[in-house]
Amino acid sequence: MDERSSSSIRHHRVLIVLLMVLLFGIIMTQYVCPSRSECQMLHHLGSWFKDGAATGSRSGGGNEIQDGLQRDPYIAEDGALVRFIPRFNFTQADLNRGVDFNIKGDDVIVFLHIQKTGGTTFGRHLVRNIQLERPCECHAGQKKCTCLRPGKMETWLFSRFSTGWSCGLHADWTELTSCVPSRMDSREAPETQPSRNYYYITILRDPVSRFLSEWRHVQRGATWRASLHVCDGRSPTLSELPSCYSGDDWSGCSLQEFMDCPYNLANNRQTRMLADLSLVGCYNVSTMSDDERCALLLESAKRNLRGMAFFGLTEYQRKTQYLFERTFNLEFIAPFTQLNGTRASSVDVPPEAQHKILQLNRWDVELYEYARDLFLQRFQVARQQERRQARARRQQERRRLRGRLTTKQGRLLKPTEPPRQPASSSAGAEEPPRGKAGGDNVASEVPLPDWWDQDENGTMEDYMDNVEQWK
Repeated sequence: MDERSSSSIRHHRVLIVLLMVLLFGIIMTQYVCPSRSECQMLHHLGSWFKDGAATGSRSGGGNEIQDGLQRDPYIAEDGALVRFIPRFNFTQADLNRGVDFNIKGDDVIVFLHIQKTGGTTFGRHLVRNIQLERPCECHAGQKKCTCLRPGKMETWLFSRFSTGWSCGLHADWTELTSCVPSRMDSREAPETQPSRNYYYITILRDPVSRFLSEWRHVQRGATWRASLHVCDGRSPTLSELPSCYSGDDWSGCSLQEFMDCPYNLANNRQTRMLADLSLVGCYNVSTMSDDERCALLLESAKRNLRGMAFFGLTEYQRKTQYLFERTFNLEFIAPFTQLNGTRASSVDVPPEAQHKILQLNRWDVELYEYARDLFLQRFQVARQQERRQARARRQQERRRLRGRLTTKQGRLLKPTEPPRQPASSSAGAEEPPRGKAGGDNVASEVPLPDWWDQDENGTMEDYMDNVEQWK
């Protein structure tokens, strides 16, 4: 029996050691391969193990635990890592994007809607889901809502669902920046035109998913022929922007046909729609080499993205909601929902086709990685600021309560006022102060509880918030 029991103990120890090695390997995977596009087998293994652990914790009835910490809703909704490691260096002005948006004044939010990025859903949030003193008026059967300022017959939102496609169907940065001011001022008399602040916003999406989603949309018969593509005061000629199909639409096209068209505007659509096209001769591709054109467009798109008041990412719905609310000091009524099941996600794309899509959208891939890094850094900074503000409020409340306790204790310990002495007997001494000051002097000798002076710095929450600093 002793030999059997010792053998069983040895087996248990071996199993424990193997389990610890497995856990260590999973943790190291997050550092060695932070991206899901790399080391996919290891990530699949880690996600399988964590899913099993999560199932066990739920069955136990306790709080959900993720990576050893209580589950954060902003992490759980999109699978982002607890420890975000920045790749790009941004200035404080780039990261702190709070704006003084005055909805009662003359400020305007301009939504740049890029195709197949979830912009329709976000656009509906803007007109139906924001807590406003004067909510937008939306009626069944009408495509547009009326979003007026409190006390004014003027809109504060320039978007598809408020003003319609006033600057053209899915107008890009080049079109909006030249069109919106004139459209807004056209409603005012020249002598009463105010000086407005225009706050541009947009939504970006993973380039491969966005490309596949646009292909499926076009395959079902959708077109954007009504788009104007105005640049430097004119639309492109047919030779500058040829069509990929000869009929009324491109319905039924295969993915291969969609990828093979060299004039397809689906390629690098996000970069082109965020860039200043006048820098590269608009749609005239003969003015410079492809590499030079790519570099100029990509740098322009990054610069314009940094300068926008706000941008969100389709893959991070809750974080998008959080940053919008922090930026504009507005609140949504209902939380955003992360939907991972889309038509694009259901497409079974062979590896060679995925590689081709990445090549066709290489500008968008670089732009999206840049945007994702900036987006997550902004989120991290905003959360740190929020926690510092909450800590300051708690400290202020503690000081207020300490003052009240000090006054109360002083009154309780205040001695009975002695009888007045004749002036001759106390000529050289001053009468002790009475009232509030006297109470404070007495109470200052009363020791306060230790918890009054506890510093809130150094909590686990703050440690996790600051564990990864910018390099």
